[in-house]
Amino acid sequence: MNNQWFSKIAVWLVIALVLFTVFKSFNTGQAQAGRIGYSEFLEEVRNKHIARAEIQEGMNSIEINAWGTDGAPKHTTGLAMDTGLTKDLLDNNVKFEVKQRDEPSILTSLLLSWAPMLLLIGVWVYFMRQMQGGGKGGAFSFGKSKAKMLDEANNSVTFADVAGCDEAKEEVKELVDFLRDPQKFQKLGGRIPRGVLMVGPPGTGKTLLAKAIAGEAKVPFFSISGSDFVEMFVGVGAARVRDMFEQAKKSAPCIIFVDEIDAVGRHRGAGLGGGNDEREQTLNQMLVEMDGFETNLGVIVMAATNRPDILDPALLRPGRFDRQVYVTLPDIRGREQILNVHMRKVPIGADVRADIIARGTPGFSGADLANLVNESALFAARRNGRVVEMIDFERAKDKIMMGAERKSMVMDEDERRNTAYHEAGHALISKLLPKLDPVHKVTIIPRGGALGVTVSLPEKDRYSTDKILMLSRISMLFGGRIAEEVFMQQMTTGASNDFERATAIARDMVTRYGMTDALGPMVYAENEGEVFLGRSVTKTTSMSEETMRKVDAEVRRIIDEQYKIARDLIELHQDKMHAMANALLEFETINAEQVEDIMQGKPPRPPKDWTPTLPKNGGPGAPVTEGAPAAA
Repeated sequence: MNNQWFSKIAVWLVIALVLFTVFKSFNTGQAQAGRIGYSEFLEEVRNKHIARAEIQEGMNSIEINAWGTDGAPKHTTGLAMDTGLTKDLLDNNVKFEVKQRDEPSILTSLLLSWAPMLLLIGVWVYFMRQMQGGGKGGAFSFGKSKAKMLDEANNSVTFADVAGCDEAKEEVKELVDFLRDPQKFQKLGGRIPRGVLMVGPPGTGKTLLAKAIAGEAKVPFFSISGSDFVEMFVGVGAARVRDMFEQAKKSAPCIIFVDEIDAVGRHRGAGLGGGNDEREQTLNQMLVEMDGFETNLGVIVMAATNRPDILDPALLRPGRFDRQVYVTLPDIRGREQILNVHMRKVPIGADVRADIIARGTPGFSGADLANLVNESALFAARRNGRVVEMIDFERAKDKIMMGAERKSMVMDEDERRNTAYHEAGHALISKLLPKLDPVHKVTIIPRGGALGVTVSLPEKDRYSTDKILMLSRISMLFGGRIAEEVFMQQMTTGASNDFERATAIARDMVTRYGMTDALGPMVYAENEGEVFLGRSVTKTTSMSEETMRKVDAEVRRIIDEQYKIARDLIELHQDKMHAMANALLEFETINAEQVEDIMQGKPPRPPKDWTPTLPKNGGPGAPVTEGAPAAA
């Protein structure tokens, strides 16, 4: 607050000084109008061209403002020692008066003369403070650390606010015991860990877990981002690292948390043109501070990254980062716990069940689930609801997983029918082939960048994938294109992404996972390391041309076999395809219950919130004619 008030006052002072200087120069310019020399003035007096005059006497000079007989103003400066001036004025009938001039002090004169220079200095200092964030030291605070300190009073986060990562919590709880009672471990010869690196995908709660450790241990918590170290000035990063550890030593025991440490801890020497010297100096200083000649007792360094593969090996060794804590995506039980934490902040309806929502959100991180609860609250507010109900969570989940609905997008009937058969093909194969995840929802409402979407939800979390499941996924991806060929007698560009994913799965089966008899359990994948991560510049391959031909032949065989399987199933169940496409054109979106009705040969039940509309000349709602001709 003080810095803000200082900045405001400084701005107004600068503005006032500028205005004062401008007005003074303007007035000075006005006074210069009609100026004549002193001898010329005396000549005008003797020629009786001056009617009246006003004389202001100073210590050494006089200022004379005179008006001629024609009323024109005249201004001149003379010496105070001229005693004959009064006689000349009296002899020539000039009316005059004499006043004593108020002269400014020496300090005021100096201030006025130095005003432009002071103005420039003030503007320079102000902008340099702004560039450096207004921190202590102003324009000379380049080497000061930007770490923000949270003490016990400002950090209210505890382990109760962290859910979905029980193993990681158990692993870091030992740090809390170290910080609370270090003698308990030191008397047995144990030492406090120097550093803990938290690794995991984005949004899994790494930063929140670090704050919870500091909140539980009741110790100061210094937080800084890895990008805050390096600036455009050479040596600033290393100076900031030194300053940060000096501050931490004064507050020990404490925790230093470096978020996104890969910004400064990247592998040294990476890249085509060598490393960035400034960044490497910063990293070297951090390595020394963490485990160098001087030991920082009581200072624990915690860091978070989702790219541990690009960190320098010297940073990861024991003695610097003694432990690596993996904060992974939550499982179904962890997602339920995270939802319960975030649901405490919004009014929840009686029909909301966190366990059902958790089952329907596989792969969601803690940040994704927090966003889901927030989007649900927004949907409830749009319908003027007093509580957040299950339908709001369902709509929010559809928006996050499939994209926002684009109902304003106009599609002609042929394109809608093609999309309906395309999505029906995906859904049918998903129901018929083994090990595929159950179909959750099928829609032909354009969402995101897709004209239609088929969503499957797993019944349980998967940690590995077997060969049968991968082959079934390839067949399911081909279902959309095959349905277009069989029922619409055409091929569209809508299956391009399906082909990319199917080809990638088949190639990985052959080159990475050893799932073919012809090539066996051997890795044939090419070196795909990135140049700027310290990997090899040249792209090498472990395959001869003959082996590459075998790989291509095996990929082709897998794709052809699964394509034939999917086509046979679709041609065998044409009645179900027609029924599912009809339902999609009528309801636009069908759920798992309606898909199950169609697979059992029953008419699909209408959705709960569906109101029938009359079709207009083949517009939305017009059914597909049963028995559409199949492609030969």
